[in-house]
Formats: sequence, C-alpha cells, structure tokens
Amino acid sequence: MRRAMMALCLVLLTSASVLAQSPKYEVRAVWFTTIGSLDWPRTQARDAQSVERQKQEMVKALDRLHRANINTVIFQTRLRATTVYPSQQEPWDVCLTGKAGMNPGYDPLQFAIEECHKRGMELHAWVVTIPVGKWNSPGCKRLRERFPNLIKKIGDEGYMNPEMEQTGRYLAEICSDITRRYDIDGIHLDYIRYPETWKNISNREQGRRNITRIVRSIYDEVKRQKPWVKVSCSPIGKYSDLTRQTSKGWNAYHTVCQDAQQWLREGIMDELFPMMYFRGEHFYPFAVDWHEHSYGRIVAPGLGIWFLDRREGNWPLMDITREMEVLRGMGMGHTFFRSKFFTDNTKGLYDYTYRQFNRYPALVPPMTWQSKLIPLAPDFIDIETSGNTVTLSWQPVRKKDDGNYFTYNIYASEHNPVDISDGANLVATRIRKNSVTFTRRTDRALYYAVTTMDRFGNESAARQSGSATTSSPTLLKNDGRRLYLPPKPQEADANFLVIESMSGVQMMRAYYNDQPVDISRLPDGVYVVRSMNRKKVTHKIGQFIKKSK
Repeated sequence: MRRAMMALCLVLLTSASVLAQSPKYEVRAVWFTTIGSLDWPRTQARDAQSVERQKQEMVKALDRLHRANINTVIFQTRLRATTVYPSQQEPWDVCLTGKAGMNPGYDPLQFAIEECHKRGMELHAWVVTIPVGKWNSPGCKRLRERFPNLIKKIGDEGYMNPEMEQTGRYLAEICSDITRRYDIDGIHLDYIRYPETWKNISNREQGRRNITRIVRSIYDEVKRQKPWVKVSCSPIGKYSDLTRQTSKGWNAYHTVCQDAQQWLREGIMDELFPMMYFRGEHFYPFAVDWHEHSYGRIVAPGLGIWFLDRREGNWPLMDITREMEVLRGMGMGHTFFRSKFFTDNTKGLYDYTYRQFNRYPALVPPMTWQSKLIPLAPDFIDIETSGNTVTLSWQPVRKKDDGNYFTYNIYASEHNPVDISDGANLVATRIRKNSVTFTRRTDRALYYAVTTMDRFGNESAARQSGSATTSSPTLLKNDGRRLYLPPKPQEADANFLVIESMSGVQMMRAYYNDQPVDISRLPDGVYVVRSMNRKKVTHKIGQFIKKSK
C-alpha cells in the first residue's frame, strides 16, 4: 500500500512544480533504431552521392535531438547477428544498402559517434544479444555454420542458446571488439533474456543464473577494455509482481529470467532502461519499484511514445508527459522509444520537450562507483563578444594517454560567481575543444564559468570568468624591463611564450617558466602575451602595457 500511495502522490504533482525544476543531472535518451530502417536510414547507400544523403539524414536527426537537449543516443549497432559497422565476425545489415552483406562505403557507427560527440551527446552502442534473425538469414546462417550447436530454432527464428557458455563468450567478444575499436560511451544490451517463446525452462533459478553469467562475461570484458564505458540493458518494464500490484504474468524476473535488479546490486550493470511501455497503474507502481531498487546506479525508464501515433494506440499526449514529470520528480531520467516518433513531433511531444520540459541541457550522472577522482579545473578563461555571439576559450587540462580524455562544461549566470550546481545555468556540455562559440540567451550582462569533466562524469571545480559578458583584459605586471607572469599551471603543456603587438605582429618569444621575461628591447606600447606548445597551439594569457621610466 505504501508504494501505491507514493505513486499516487507522485502522479498528483503539478506540472508547474516539475517543470520549474532544471536538474543538473538527468539522463535524456532515445533509442535510435536501424533494424528495418525504422528510425534511420531512409535512404540507401550505393554511391558517393547516396552515402552523403544517408549521412545528412543522420545529421538532421541528431540536430533535432540536440536542440531538445537529449544527451544520450542509443544507436542500434548489432541488429540480428548483422551490423552497421565493419565486423570480421558478422555481415553488414541490409538496412544500409538494401542488400545484405554489402559494404556501404563508410563506417556508420564511427560517423554516428563523431556526430554525437560534436553535439555533446553520449553514444551507446545498442547490441541485440540473443535473437539472431530468420533461420536462413545471413547473420543466423553464418553463426550456424561457425557454431553448429549454438543456435536454437523456434518457429522460423534463430536464437543463441543462453544455456551454453559459448553464448556469453561470443557476445563478450562482440562487445569487446566494439569497445576496443570505437570511442563509445556505453554498450547497451537488448534482449538479454530468454525468448518468451522458449517453452522448456525447467528451472527458473538456473535460467536466471544463465542470463546473469552472460551479463557478467560482457561487463567484465568491457570494463577490462575501458572502465568508463557504461554497460546497460533494457529489461522488461515490470521487474516482478508487487505486493499490491500484479504484473499480469509478464515480468522480467519470472517470465524471461532477467534478474536486472540483482545486476545493479551485484555491480555488473551501470545503467538500466526498463521498457515501461505502459500507463496508469501498470506504470507508476513499477516505476517506483525500479527507483527503490536502483542501488545508486542510473535508471532511465523507456516510454512507449509510439502509442501516441493514431495508428498504434492514439494515446493522449498527457499520458507520456505526466510519466516524464513523475520520473523527474523521483530523480530518474527518461528514454523515448523510438527516436523518429519524437523528432516527428508526434502529438506535439517534441514541442513540449523542447519548449517546456528540457529547456536547459543536463549532464549524465557521474559513475562514482567506478571513479571519484576529481579533475583539475581549466585555466585562463578568455571571453570575446560580438553582438549576442560569445566565444569562450581556456587553457585545457593535459590529456591522459589511456583514452580517458577530458571534456568541458560551460555555465552562465547574471550572478557572480556562477552557481554550477544550478542546472538552469548550463549552456553547453561535453565540449571536446578548449573553446566554444554560442549565442547568449539574454541581452543582460552575464558571468561565465568553465569546468573540466572526465569520462566517468566527474567534474572539476569551476573556473570563473570574474567579469560580466566581456572580461576586462588581464594586465600583467612589469617594470619596463621585466614582465612578471602568473605561476604556470602544472597541467599546462605550453613551453613557450609569444608576445604580440595589438595588431597581431609577433614581437618576441621566450621560454615559459616562472621566471620574469626580459622585455627591455620592446618599444613602449600595449602587448598581448600568449602561451604556445610544440604544436604551435597558442592561448591568451593576458596583456601588458610597457612604459619606459
């Protein structure tokens, strides 16, 4: 009864109170489906021109997602023992070219990763695990030839046998290959369960151990490659029967041997996207159950937004928007199935999300169970404005060599210092360069702050701009003969200083250290000082005015 009452109270939250929230951390995800070209691609790649059309189709969709502040794209990568990336184990899927096994002439997974990262979005490689397609389809046929006893036929479909250890080893190999070769942010496991058509599960407890063994094999292999890559799955939306609410015979734990809550508790799953394609009493109590058994990990329930379509269910928009509001009220994220129903603005869902619900960006919660190391803050913020266009640049933190590179988050506020705990102050996230250009939200003077973030989502303290909108130039001290510099940051990789005139003419160079710089030969005037590394990348440190005594 307590859970039911809690769910009811959450449902009765007013829209205004939830919409007023701007959570700094919240997963906002979509499933980007490639099987049957459901979300993408709608065009076939047969030559250079059609490849470009296919790419632009993806760019357009990602632009729409980014505009609505979606931060996670779950990109279907392995379909039914077929792929949308070059694989030595499995053939190309038919969706790319219209012909099974045909190379499209580019790497769609790599392209999707690059385009998502340009927009500050995570990309999770969506791997369909147990189903391998029609019995005589290219992917299933190749697997049967390689592993004659591994694939079980049910009707006219093939399935990897979860009761054989080879299944876990093979799927772990697939996921390891993707993780090693690509700069992904997550591996997302779909259909990691017994098929509902599997008739002979004589021992459900053993069945759950079989599926858990596969999950553990994949998790261990992915983390061995890159510990910051999230491992997630999409379990059946109802974990089990609740004390006061039945699952109507369809749940993860009993029906398909999917012990997803145990995976969170055991620490072999970082994130869950439960397929909660229900409404009313079939949604809210089970959402509360997922929340109460998250064990500090990330849960972002999947919402069946295709039911908004008049041909699929004709749900009213409020059925979905109220679910989004309740999930936010519990501190959970949300995931749309599927992407196209969202970007097509079915029943106005895109407009609601873009204009009201996701008015500001949000960060994906950090993986503190993997790492709690806080990175160093960036340094030397420089601000240039032109009308409503603002360009921020900063001294980047030295990159690591293990692939755990740093990105940067930008905050803005009318108040100084900028409060980086307030999600409404977020301007841009996961910037991979050491500069960004954007349009101001207001004509009022703004202060800015920049933070460093590692691949686990750990964020540094803020480097504050200190001045509103256009920062005053930092005047460096000098006595007419010697120029005194601020201490060189330990993380700075610059070895040289360049002193330029205000017109950009280079006047002199010097070594960048903590010693004063001899400027005695410079004529009187105003100068810009920049740091420069071995690749001749420069960054503004400040300005000085030389006046001979």
